[in-house]
Amino acid sequence: MRYVALLRGINVGGNTMIKMDELKAVFAELGFENVVSYINSGNLAFDTKKTSEDKLVSKLESAIEASLDKQIPVMVRAQPEIAGIMAANPFAGQFESHKEMHVLFLKEEMPQEKFEELVAASTPPERFAVIDRELYCHLPLGVADSILGKSFIEKKLKLAVTGRNWRTVEKLTAL
Repeated sequence: MRYVALLRGINVGGNTMIKMDELKAVFAELGFENVVSYINSGNLAFDTKKTSEDKLVSKLESAIEASLDKQIPVMVRAQPEIAGIMAANPFAGQFESHKEMHVLFLKEEMPQEKFEELVAASTPPERFAVIDRELYCHLPLGVADSILGKSFIEKKLKLAVTGRNWRTVEKLTAL
């Protein structure tokens, strides 16, 4: 089975620097096969026997901490799910650039009250939709000045997430 691992906050703004070759070696040590990465921000695809995503997350987070001495939150999706995530985009056709559209991958589904708190705190023209464990974010003015750029979801809502822009989500389907 092919899976995609999305690591939170590595190699962004000079923080938590990890070389992709080092990460790929950690994945290989776990017995994962055909490990490939996309760009330098913690997107890796790999093959392993079908198992629960929770078990994979636990294995990966433990192995990264043991091998690289870093505590990195990891989100995992079966690779075929990524195409479904793209197809489910409620803002399809409503954005001009991949820089406006982001998907946040959550460890677990977002509780309705937290989603309502997010929507109440956001400012137009930001728009959000949650489907399963993904939060779709249409940010026409960009991410830097958005509620996303202010770490609202991690700090205020206290949710474990990692975000990717739309171009990266598209690339994940082909890893």
